[in-house]
Amino acid sequence: MALPDPKMLDLKVGFEIHQQLAASSKLFCNCSCKEADEYDKIFMRRLRPTQSELGAYDPAAMFEFSKMRAFEYHAAAGTSCLVEADEEPPHEVNTEALETALAFSLALNSKIMDEIHVMRKIVIDGSNTSGFQRTMLVATGGHLEVAGKKVGVQSICLEEDASKVLGEGNGARRYGLDRLGVPLVEIALEPVTGKPEEIMQVALTLGRLLRASKRVARGLGSIRQDVNVSVMGGAVVEVKGVQQLDQLVKVVEHETARQHGLAVIAGKLKEKGADEKLVGDRIEDVTGAMSKSQSEVVKRIMSGASPVFRAIRVPGFAGMLGFEPYPGIRLGRELGELVRFYDLGGVFHSDELPDYGITQEEVDAVKSRLDLRKDDAFVIIGGPEDRVGYATEAIVRRLQAALSGVPAETRATTIDGKTVFSRPRPGAARMYPETDIPTIPVTSETLESLAGSVPRPWDEVVDGIASKYSLNKKLASQIFDSDYLAVFEELVNSTKVHPTFVASKLTEDVTSLQRQGLDPSVLSDDAIVNIFKKLDAGSIAKESVVLIFEKLMRKEAADVDEAIRALGVSSISNDELSAALDRVIADNMAVIREKGMGALSTLMGRSMAVLRGRADGQKINAMLKEKLGKLSK
Repeated sequence: MALPDPKMLDLKVGFEIHQQLAASSKLFCNCSCKEADEYDKIFMRRLRPTQSELGAYDPAAMFEFSKMRAFEYHAAAGTSCLVEADEEPPHEVNTEALETALAFSLALNSKIMDEIHVMRKIVIDGSNTSGFQRTMLVATGGHLEVAGKKVGVQSICLEEDASKVLGEGNGARRYGLDRLGVPLVEIALEPVTGKPEEIMQVALTLGRLLRASKRVARGLGSIRQDVNVSVMGGAVVEVKGVQQLDQLVKVVEHETARQHGLAVIAGKLKEKGADEKLVGDRIEDVTGAMSKSQSEVVKRIMSGASPVFRAIRVPGFAGMLGFEPYPGIRLGRELGELVRFYDLGGVFHSDELPDYGITQEEVDAVKSRLDLRKDDAFVIIGGPEDRVGYATEAIVRRLQAALSGVPAETRATTIDGKTVFSRPRPGAARMYPETDIPTIPVTSETLESLAGSVPRPWDEVVDGIASKYSLNKKLASQIFDSDYLAVFEELVNSTKVHPTFVASKLTEDVTSLQRQGLDPSVLSDDAIVNIFKKLDAGSIAKESVVLIFEKLMRKEAADVDEAIRALGVSSISNDELSAALDRVIADNMAVIREKGMGALSTLMGRSMAVLRGRADGQKINAMLKEKLGKLSK
């Protein structure tokens, strides 16, 4: 089945940009915003949902609570304190961060609040020790200029970033507190329509506006896009944590196909006469029927604590749990994603059985227990009894929602640009006032004082970079959009290396290496500065810079000096270079006698292969010309 044009599907995409600010301290304390080199304290917490002011519980909070997780927090002196541990009230709001948020609001022509109130947003996934995130609405309305069109702004908020996920193990999820409390601005835009590539331009334009202020953090993870996607007027799905623009296009394309596919499935279910009220009308314990199965998955579950298998009857769903309108888009997969968040892996459905070692006899036993009819399907869920109970309820709700098409939910992005279920969409019940911080008045004097801090338009900034450093506009825009603008400016102001060479290495060559699957995050600013200062001092040749980058990005060297030793690219003297070229000439006399000066390109290629970055290419070329000229006389 071919996916229709996005315009035919009424594809709408809204953005929430979360950008870390380059502040000197955290939002509610004086701790550094830098990552900790190592942690020296550990403590544990369990978090529980609280009621809103109206006595309601947020559905996303209840979902997280149902997982019954423990959380292990790792802290380090200087990067977190008692505020992050929720053992001390928050301090006053960081004035520097608030002024940055106000400057962005002015740049986007937004209506700034007369008073700013700090709110608590319930979050009990462990990313905050308190069970809530502090956030404040700074402005509403306004617009962003994108290719001559105005994209509306919904809101601008200032909030604290969440803890950093370190991993999971021993029944607990581990977090680092060094990121918790870092100032973060959240800008939500009105939904836009168009092709994914056109929609990407909106995120790119907003990101450029923020970077033009020179008040934001740079680097992987410093900016994240939450993407709200809907098709055909259906429910909105929030995709969290898109970090790169090329990934954004893939996420929108995948969600478009997934949501349209779910709408197609809903249509077919209605044609079959499936009834939401009958989904899960019969749920039976089938542990006895499964207990003697030779399936490795079943045996693993049975060997765990308090194992149980439950079977859910789903009338009218026969053939629809495995049906794929598009490759990989099916209800069975949606159920698999759902139960993984209860730490369960044992979910099977009738469209895929017998398989996985489960026999036809065992399938027939389940069908008999459920009194299954011809058009009915079933789902089996296995695992510890307490978690299976929660998961069974979630599966029934998800299958009921299948008749409506797309459920409103929050999903996470994967490396390849697909999405997986994360939790239900939060509701209004998750917000309530912060009682430890007084309201903050915003005066006209404050806004007037920030007039000079409003970021200039992107074109103006790029033209300034191009003019100042004698770059063409393409290279100037590439270095501006990269994570290396600050280190680029440091290098061209502290070395004699030409700005064009520095910019091209930090953009085109790093991007080329990244496309080979190498990790640019290991290429630290300190390492880059070290490499170019060695080049400036004549310790290495220009040709060795990318070789050193590659060695570091492959994690085959711990530092720059080790990479240089491993590559053998320390610059050689003129005498050593001359001797090496004499050997190349001696080995290729037949070519020289045949072509004369025309052999230069052949000799150049063979010399570069022999010297491998130990000498400058221009110097090699000049010396070869001189030597060939003498030979031809």
